[in-house]
Amino acid sequence: MWSASEGVVVFPGIPNLITADMIKEGAAVIDVGITRVQDPITAKPRLVGDVDFEGVRKKASYITPVPGGVGPMTVAMLMKNTIIAAKKLLKPKELEALPA
Repeated sequence: MWSASEGVVVFPGIPNLITADMIKEGAAVIDVGITRVQDPITAKPRLVGDVDFEGVRKKASYITPVPGGVGPMTVAMLMKNTIIAAKKLLKPKELEALPA
């Protein structure tokens, strides 16, 4: 976990580890962690982050939800890196055939 006086990025992989008492008023909180847990009410599996979203959102100026927060950016960067790696494997003539 990296933290600064005004922001926190969380990714230890422990559901609801970060609580409101750990967060400075007005901080930006980016929750990268995602874990599947069993919902105590419905007994169905659900996804949760490493931040206690309901408690922390009352103090934070910004907080990413789980699911739906940083996941789309992660997928986009994985796709970008896959394309870069594939281009590095191609021969120069094959690269010329690709659109810019």
